[in-house]
Amino acid sequence: MINKKNLWFLTLFSLILVLSVYYITMPSELLLTNSSNYTTKDSKNNEKTSDKETKTTVKVEESEAITALRVTADEKLEEELDSLKVILTDTKSSAEEKNKAFEKMKELNMNKGEETKLEEKLKEEFNYKTFVKIDGDQVKVVINSKKHDTTLANKIMRSVQSNYENKMYITVQFKA
Repeated sequence: MINKKNLWFLTLFSLILVLSVYYITMPSELLLTNSSNYTTKDSKNNEKTSDKETKTTVKVEESEAITALRVTADEKLEEELDSLKVILTDTKSSAEEKNKAFEKMKELNMNKGEETKLEEKLKEEFNYKTFVKIDGDQVKVVINSKKHDTTLANKIMRSVQSNYENKMYITVQFKA
């Protein structure tokens, strides 16, 4: 059965897993808010030292469609992880079921990391807010743009495919 060492390991691993999922799914606005407080303090100090500097503010808004997609995807991911955690912590589950649940959790976390990495890459390359959803060999990309451009969609598909060795089925959708 499970001895104390295995129980502690499982407990600590679950805690680390929960914290890492929380960090990955943490809204970026929270991080920007905290960093803007520090830059505001620094800019006030700089204004006192030099009167010639001009103060500019940049307001970044995200599309409601992309926000809704992110919230939906995060809720679905959280539900799946919760159901897998139940399997892991259930004493009646077999070792094979627990291994499958653990592998599935690992796959979900890796997909979430890949999605975040692809969103950042597309933001840097094309300067558009994006939402990326990976499901097996299918990648769905939603771009925050009113203009539907086939050449841009083709470039995005090539950029996403360059991250994978295997053939991925990539769809690009434009929403405003």
